[in-house]
Amino acid sequence: QVRLVESGGGSVQAGGSLRLSCAASGYTYRHHCMGWLRQVPGKGREAVARIESDGSTIYEDSVKGRFTISRDNGKHAFTLYLQMDSLKPEDTATYYCASDYAECVVAWPDALSVWGQGTLVTVSS
Repeated sequence: QVRLVESGGGSVQAGGSLRLSCAASGYTYRHHCMGWLRQVPGKGREAVARIESDGSTIYEDSVKGRFTISRDNGKHAFTLYLQMDSLKPEDTATYYCASDYAECVVAWPDALSVWGQGTLVTVSS
């Protein structure tokens, strides 16, 4: 069974850094689209960053230059990371990692089939 488990959330002051991890296991087939999204209570889910099947990385404008997405090279089990630097209060949210077998052009961000439980990031001013 495919499973994603996030960790690394916490509280930090503005300007600080956090590194989120997402432990992925149980993948029989490689998922071609994976990434990070976030949600603030009362608001819709927002895409943050993704890795496409060719390894290219795509960032939303709000985090470009501050966040870095990466993953290790495991096939059936791997870890997805999100390095977050120069954090701002508006980055406060629950962060989710998610993936799908389909390419990102099909699945991102609204048709991803596998989700983690989320990890809370709080940035104080």
